[in-house]
Amino acid sequence: MKRIAALALAVAAVAVALGSANASSTRNPRHGEHSRHHSRSQHAVFVQTNELTGNRIAVFDQEPDGTLVSAGSYATGGNGGAAAPGNESDRLASQGSLVYDARHALLIAVNAGSDTVSTFKVRGDRLTLTGVVASGGAFPASIAVSGRLVYVLNGGLDGVVQGFQIRGHRLRPLAGSSRSLGLSNTNPPDFLTSPGQVGFTPNGRKLIVTTKASGSNIVVFRVRPDGRLSTSPVVNPAATPVPFAFTFDPAGRLVDGEAATSSVTTYTINRDGTLADPQSLSNGQMALCWIVRARGFYYVANTASDNLSGYTISSSGQPALIGTDGIVATTEPGPIDLVASGRFLYGQTGVGGTVDEYRINADGTLDKIGVITGLPVGQEGIAAS
Repeated sequence: MKRIAALALAVAAVAVALGSANASSTRNPRHGEHSRHHSRSQHAVFVQTNELTGNRIAVFDQEPDGTLVSAGSYATGGNGGAAAPGNESDRLASQGSLVYDARHALLIAVNAGSDTVSTFKVRGDRLTLTGVVASGGAFPASIAVSGRLVYVLNGGLDGVVQGFQIRGHRLRPLAGSSRSLGLSNTNPPDFLTSPGQVGFTPNGRKLIVTTKASGSNIVVFRVRPDGRLSTSPVVNPAATPVPFAFTFDPAGRLVDGEAATSSVTTYTINRDGTLADPQSLSNGQMALCWIVRARGFYYVANTASDNLSGYTISSSGQPALIGTDGIVATTEPGPIDLVASGRFLYGQTGVGGTVDEYRINADGTLDKIGVITGLPVGQEGIAAS
C-alpha cells in the first residue's frame, strides 16, 4: 500500500504540472465538423476529448510523413467522465476507452459520465453516429472487441463487464452476459482502485481484466461459445502491484504494464486461466501505465515522469529496455494513452492537452516529428484506422 500511495502522490504532482515540452512543430486543430478535405484512402487517428459537458471524437488525417491534420470532430451523444480525486492526467484511469474495429469499420467510444457507449460508422476520416446504448454498469472505461463480440468494462461501484453483439454498425446487449468483479468502488471510482483494462486473448477464448485494487489482480474469464463468460473467473495476483494496461506478444504471452514499480511483466496464459512464468523488468521511471506494441517493440507511457520508455521482449518472454535507460522520448505533462499506425506512434497527454507524434526507427528509438496542441485537458482515448 505504501507503493500505491507513492504512486498517487506522483500522479497528483503531474496533474498540477504546468507548461509543455518543445516539439519540432506544433499545430492547433480546428474543431469544425468538416475542417478539411476528407479522404477515404489514407489512415486516420481518432482522439476522444472526454469533456464532462459533451464528449467528442476529434479526427485527424495521417499524412505520409506521419504528421496529423485536423479533419473535424463529432459529438458522441454522451458526456465524458472523471475518476476521483479530480486527476487531470488520467481521468478515465484506463486503456482502451476508444477502439476502432477494422473488420466492421466501427469506432466504439465510452461516455463515462453518462454510463453509455457510442458507436460510429467510419468511412475514411468521416464518422456517422449510429447508436448510443447503456453500458450495463457505472463509469464505462474500457472496451474489448473479438469478431462480433464486444465487452465493456464498467469501473464504478462493484465493477461490471457487460457483453454486446455487433449488429450492422450498432451494439446490441447480450442477455445474461453481465459479470460482477466484486469491487467496492465509488462512482466515479478512485483512479487508483478502478479496473484498468478489459481485453480478449488473441484467440478470443478468454477475457482479461486488470484490477488495481483488491490485491492487484489479473482476472481471467473463459469465453463460452455463445459469447457469455464463465461465472467463476480465475483471479491471479499480479507479479508487481497495480496491473494497469496490457497487450500480447506474437506468441500470445500477456504483456502487462504494472504501475507501482513501473514494470513490464509478461505471463504465460494457461488453458485453465491461470497465469505462469512471470518475467518482469522495471524501467526506473514513475507510474508506467499505458502500453502499446508497435513494429516489434513495446512502448509505455510513464505518466509521472513525462516520458516514454521502449522495451523488447525475447522469445522466452523476458523484457529488456531499449538503449541504456529505455527512455525513448520526453513528452508534454501527463502522458497517457498510445496508438501505433504503420511506422508512427501517437501519444496523448492528459495535462498538456496534446497529441505527440513520433516516427519509429528500426532500432526502436523514436523521433519526435510534431505535436498537436489545443485539445482539452483531461482527454483520454486514442485509436487509429
